[in-house]
Amino acid sequence: MIEKIYTIPVNETYESDCDCPLCSLKDRAQNDYLDYYLGPSLMEPDTRVQTNKTGFCPEHMGKLNLSEKSRLGLGLMLHTHLKDFDEDITEDLRNAAPNKASFLKGRTSEYKNKLNSIADRIDKRIASCPICEKINYTVDRYIEVIMYLYSHDNDFRAKFESKQHCLPHTAILLRAAANKLSQNDAADFIVSISRTNTEAFRTLEEDIEWFTLKFDYRNNDKPWGNSKNAIQRSMRFLSGDRSDFNEQKSKK
Repeated sequence: MIEKIYTIPVNETYESDCDCPLCSLKDRAQNDYLDYYLGPSLMEPDTRVQTNKTGFCPEHMGKLNLSEKSRLGLGLMLHTHLKDFDEDITEDLRNAAPNKASFLKGRTSEYKNKLNSIADRIDKRIASCPICEKINYTVDRYIEVIMYLYSHDNDFRAKFESKQHCLPHTAILLRAAANKLSQNDAADFIVSISRTNTEAFRTLEEDIEWFTLKFDYRNNDKPWGNSKNAIQRSMRFLSGDRSDFNEQKSKK
């Protein structure tokens, strides 16, 4: 099959040594968008209008802070975002303070609705994140490419069947298979996913068990095998959390 530009990242990732190709593709997209929002886009009016309104989720706010690419740009972006946030909620919050109840005037619950409304606005703005939106969009496109290649490219199918996937991405792949694959392709797909996930469970269960048994003094002199990082590998498999993996990469 002739490779197209949109299939190259997927093929390269499935050819690489990685614990979950979709996690690697997501990391790649995330790094690209972190660089994008700390790059020249900071001075683009449309981007600044967007970031003024949305800001970034706590996870990506932290990753932007850890980046050393553009401290000035991040400061400028945060300054105008703070001003926008301030103008949005501060006056309403000040005016939401209820009158103190008295026996003569009675009590009212109107202030509760005001406070809940402001709290909802704060939660919505904190949760909004253009980086998350772009990552989700890009990963969705990668999933479509994976489904297409699995159906049309036997070489890719062999690559896919040699890889394991974390459980969150396994769920995404299963839903994609239900919607995108023919019944025959889905049958092969599920056999492959089932086999690789079974192998992952068995390996991690054995390594985690040996990790715990190493705390028994009788096993002090026995080799660790592959169990030293069994906790981290298990967490990545169960949740897709790769914070420990990304931190190790950033230190190199």
